[in-house]
Amino acid sequence: MGLHDASTISRVQSRWCFTSEILLGLILIIAFAFSPTGAYDPLDPNGNITIKWDIMSWTPDGYLAVVTMNNFQQYRHIESPGWTLGWTWAKKEVIWSMVGAQTTEQGDCSKYQGNIPHCCKKNPTVVDLLPGTPYNQQIANCCRGGVIASWAQDPINAVSAFQVSVGSAGTSNKTVRLPKNFTLLAGGPGYTCGPAKKVRVSKFLSADGRRVTQALKNTNLLCLIIIILQ
Repeated sequence: MGLHDASTISRVQSRWCFTSEILLGLILIIAFAFSPTGAYDPLDPNGNITIKWDIMSWTPDGYLAVVTMNNFQQYRHIESPGWTLGWTWAKKEVIWSMVGAQTTEQGDCSKYQGNIPHCCKKNPTVVDLLPGTPYNQQIANCCRGGVIASWAQDPINAVSAFQVSVGSAGTSNKTVRLPKNFTLLAGGPGYTCGPAKKVRVSKFLSADGRRVTQALKNTNLLCLIIIILQ
């Protein structure tokens, strides 16, 4: 084989390697862009924050719900200033009252006379109450300023909860519509939340351990952490 043939083969191999690198790069970019695992922590691929929306009872124009956040991340805590949870109502719901949390804005409630809702915004933003909140404004696992420990390191404190009374919402499983477009901010990297899905209803044990009650309707959604690679 002459020098000319060897040079030709070398140029072909170089072009093939260069082309292969480009193709591989495009494949990786496309795979990441369309992969459902594009928003996750590579150091904790199964970690997530699960939000439960349990309807506990019906009211004259809506329902009473307990919202619970479980931090199933192995090592990532939610530190101060804590979590901020938002969503968009499916209809024209209002929040009559809350226990263990509050919205950051009331919104325009001018059409109400006498009994004024806690919040009339279409897209409310909710934050945890601070430690030292009066006992009659608390619910179990609330009032830590939005701080939640990680499940692996401190499972007892890896949960946060609040109670919300929702009005103008329908008064049965057939007429109620759960919120959509959930957002979760928790300092540092952000989170992306999937749609709410119906799951088996939650059950609750009374304080004395002698009675079990269950939610009337239960939905879950997962919020996965977004890691931005530099």
